[in-house]
Amino acid sequence: MNGPEADFVFGRTQAERESVLLPELLALTEHHRANCEPYDRILSALDVPADRAADRIADLPWLPVRLFKHHDLASVPREEIFKTLTSSGTTGAEVSRIYLDKAAAGDQVRALSRTLQAVLGKQRLPMLMVDSSGLIKNRLSFSARGAGVLGMAGFGRNHAYALDAEERPDPDAIAKFLTAYGDKPFLIFGFTFMVWQYLYEVSVEHGFDLSNGILVHSGGWKKLADRAVDNTTFRARFAADTGLTRIHNYYGMVEQIGTVFVEGPEGDALYCPDFADIVVRDPETWAEQPVGTPGVIEVVSSLPRSYPGHVLLTEDLGVVHGIDDGHWPGKRFSVLGRLPRAEARGCSDTFSAPQDTPEPQGVRAA
Repeated sequence: MNGPEADFVFGRTQAERESVLLPELLALTEHHRANCEPYDRILSALDVPADRAADRIADLPWLPVRLFKHHDLASVPREEIFKTLTSSGTTGAEVSRIYLDKAAAGDQVRALSRTLQAVLGKQRLPMLMVDSSGLIKNRLSFSARGAGVLGMAGFGRNHAYALDAEERPDPDAIAKFLTAYGDKPFLIFGFTFMVWQYLYEVSVEHGFDLSNGILVHSGGWKKLADRAVDNTTFRARFAADTGLTRIHNYYGMVEQIGTVFVEGPEGDALYCPDFADIVVRDPETWAEQPVGTPGVIEVVSSLPRSYPGHVLLTEDLGVVHGIDDGHWPGKRFSVLGRLPRAEARGCSDTFSAPQDTPEPQGVRAA
C-alpha cells in the first residue's frame, strides 16, 4: 500500500470485497426491481425471483451493456433526472443513455475523485492536456472526448494544451509549460494514441524532459499495434526517452459512470476500487473463468442507484492475472480488446486529424 488514499480506495482483499459488496449489490438489485419496471420485466423473463439470494458476486444477474442503447432504464422519476449521459460511438451508431439524479451525479464525482487521488494525490498540480483547448470551448460540438478532457481537467490547474486550435502538435506550448512547471511534479492527461503520437514523439523530437510528470491515460492498444507499441513498450520508451515513469492507464465506461479501474504503479495490471469488482465469463457457458483464462468482462459497482447499472456484461475481452497478489489487493486484470463484431466506440475515436496531418491511429478509450 502507498499512503492513506491507496489504503482507502484500493484496500480490500477479494474476500473482504465479496463480503461487503455482495449484500450491497443484492439490495441494489431489489431497489432497481422496485423502481425500474423494464428491469423488473427483464429479470422476471429470466426467471430471476425477487429477493433471490446469492453466495458470490458472480451469481448476481447481469445486464448486457448494449441494453442501454435500446431501452430507457431509469430507477428515478423522470422529474428527478438531473443529467442524461450518452456514450460515444461511431457515426450512426446507437448510444447508451444513462440517467442520473442529483444524488447519483454527486456520488460519481466523489467516487472518481477518491479513486484517482490514489495515484494523483490530493493536491491539484499543473496539468498538461494532450489535446486541444478548442475541444471544450466550442460547446456546440461538445464531444465525448471533450467531456473526458473536461472531467479530468478538474484534477489539475494551470492547464496547457499540447495541440493548437487546429489540433496540430504545439511543441512551443509544451516547452512553455515545462519551463514554468517541469522542475516539480505535474500532471498529464490524454487518450492513449494521442499521448504517444502528440506527446511522446514530439518530446523525443524536441528533447523534452517529462521526468516529473504523472501521466493518466485511457484507451486500448489495437491501433497502436500498427506502430509495434503495446503497454510494455509504451512505458519503457517513455521512461528511456523522456524520463516519464509514473504512468497509469484506466478502464471505465459511461454505463458505470464514476467507476474506473486503474493501472497499478508497476503497470502490471488494472485494479478494482473497493466499491467495484469484475467477473470474467466464458463467452459460451457464461460461467466465471478461472485466473489466467480470457473471457468477457462483467463490471460490478455499488455506485449506480438512479439506473440499473450495478452489474453489467461488457463487450470487452479480458483476463484476470491474479487475486490478492499484486501491488494492491483484489483482482488484477487486463483488457484484451473488443469482442468480435462489437461496434467501435470511445472518446479517442472521435479525433479527426487536420487534412494535411497524417491520420492518427485511433483507439477505443475504455
